[in-house]
Amino acid sequence: MPPSGELVADKGYDSQALREWLEQRGTQPVIPPRNVVERTFCRFKDWHRIATRFDRNIKNFMSARALPISQPS
Repeated sequence: MPPSGELVADKGYDSQALREWLEQRGTQPVIPPRNVVERTFCRFKDWHRIATRFDRNIKNFMSARALPISQPS
């Protein structure tokens, strides 16, 4: 069976050795880096804290709401 043009996988398959092997076969890896996925889930957790008003102290709640969310470049 010939190698596929692309391989779509989750962050569990993010290793340099696998990426190099796929590229040698002519397959382009479509695997998000682990840090991008982990940062995304951390942002979701931050918003969950604000949405559920987990911070009982009004100063903590309002300061979390006021923090700017930086966009990855």
